[in-house]
Amino acid sequence: MSKNNLSLGRFTEDCAVDLLKKSNYKILARNYRTKLGEIDIVATDKDTICFVEVKMRRTERFGSPLDSISRFKQRQISKAALIYLKKNKLLDKKARFDVVSMIYLNNSPQINLIKNAFELEERYAV
Repeated sequence: MSKNNLSLGRFTEDCAVDLLKKSNYKILARNYRTKLGEIDIVATDKDTICFVEVKMRRTERFGSPLDSISRFKQRQISKAALIYLKKNKLLDKKARFDVVSMIYLNNSPQINLIKNAFELEERYAV
């Protein structure tokens, strides 16, 4: 990944954190990595643990940022989320998967929070 892409990714994640904080989320972790996957942001929204994927696109030519989260990526996030919940003894808490999408339209970033963007696959349920 180029240095420019890394800094754009960091900028996008920083914007996502700002949006989440303005939406009264409490940030617990950023870039939570496991051997099975990574979660961009772990946060709480009231009494719910939220695993947040951040996606950015420069254009909608290839679909929306949300469209780019494949089933494979959802499985990776789900596995990492279960590890986080188990490690932190939070399996009894409510949890969900949110997405913060950012797209540049007319050189202006449009950022959206999508709550409950996808579900945990049954085979990974505890």
